[in-house]
Amino acid sequence: MAVDAPVKLDRQRILELIERESKRLDERTPGSAAMYERARATLSGGVASSYQLRDPWPIYLTSGEGPVVYDVDGNRLWDFHNGFGSMVQGHANPAIARAVTERVSLGTHFAATTEDGIVVGEELARRWGLPRWRYTNSGSEATMDAIRIARGLTGRETIMKIFGSYHGHHDGVMVSIGVEYSRIGDRENYASLPYGAGIPRAVAELTIPVPFNDAGAMQRRIERLDAEGRKPACVIMEAAMMNLGVVLPEPGYLEAVREITARHGIVLIFDEVKTGLAIAAGGATERFGVKPDMVTLAKTLGGGLPTGAIGATEEVMNVVEDGSVYQVGTYNGNPLSMAAARASLTEVLTPEAYEHLERLGERIVSGCQAVIDRYNLPGYAIGVAAKGCVTFSPAKIVDYETFKASQDVEVTELAWLYNMNRGIFMTPGREEEWTLSVTHTDEAIDAYVRAFDEMARELTA
Repeated sequence: MAVDAPVKLDRQRILELIERESKRLDERTPGSAAMYERARATLSGGVASSYQLRDPWPIYLTSGEGPVVYDVDGNRLWDFHNGFGSMVQGHANPAIARAVTERVSLGTHFAATTEDGIVVGEELARRWGLPRWRYTNSGSEATMDAIRIARGLTGRETIMKIFGSYHGHHDGVMVSIGVEYSRIGDRENYASLPYGAGIPRAVAELTIPVPFNDAGAMQRRIERLDAEGRKPACVIMEAAMMNLGVVLPEPGYLEAVREITARHGIVLIFDEVKTGLAIAAGGATERFGVKPDMVTLAKTLGGGLPTGAIGATEEVMNVVEDGSVYQVGTYNGNPLSMAAARASLTEVLTPEAYEHLERLGERIVSGCQAVIDRYNLPGYAIGVAAKGCVTFSPAKIVDYETFKASQDVEVTELAWLYNMNRGIFMTPGREEEWTLSVTHTDEAIDAYVRAFDEMARELTA
């Protein structure tokens, strides 16, 4: 049976819709405009993080409850942003609010371990099958410390990452991300490209990027590095999905990476800062059945409070326990963060919660795919549990190179504006996916699909 080619979108029409929707959003957010003028006097760019920027002004929020948030103009929005994927528990979750409230009256910081931190470690060890854990205050700290531990264990300095993957904002991993298509180069010998100014070239050169979903290319690059006396200490990778929207591992890829790294004595780190508890109780290890030497967590772990974690085998963590590697931090295992994480793990992110996320995930993906099919749009819907997106590409995305070759910047910009103007709060980037929470309902999912259907209808009219 023949399948019709996707409709060719009118580029001028897209630009006209962007202009219209931009004007509408500006008209709906005068309070954010005013707050921006105030904030920019003291906050650089008017925001606390560069990822919060938006032209002509950011959107400032006041509160959230369950699956919704409110901005300073009083606009009520279904939250599919969820704090860059952190709030799978939903906003102001009663169990987490109660745990944190009770903890506050007992003391908020000691720089000493509390029982909650032990319980969280026990639960994480059970879920991931990794026996030793340490805490940090963010995903960036978790990946930074994991790499240091791997270097301490192996005595090697070179690290290997996936080209295009983001692993936090420390120098060692701010390499070969956000690269223009014309600068990607030869996939067998990708260059180590610093991401922005301030990253020493000498540090960037210690990080070797390889393509996602290509175990052969990884194997060959490791062999060349070994011949040069530069065998990597570790491979750090997003295992459950490459967060360019959603790019899933091809069948057999993770298993091949596990075999290659084990054979070469290279520490395999699964960076699950963005996925982790959002896709399964035991993250990618549970979902795909492949166990790394180390895993890094953050975002969903703290239920909205800043925290991160590193899990590892006993062999790997021995270099921490014997004092060879210093894994430290004043706020590591902070009592408030641990109270929130304990409540989240034991009361919120239950088997029933994951069943709910799976059902909602299937509903939103199938709903969006139905829209794509109805209007014959170039693209496809894809997701795993709480994570998902519409990929505006007629071809399947399998790595960074295919993503950049097919990325439709204008349509993704329009989709963000369309959602925001129809009560759907989304991440402001063009490479981000939606994140569902346990408090989302069919009503929220259907609102998202309706907004997408409306955009598709206008695009193809």
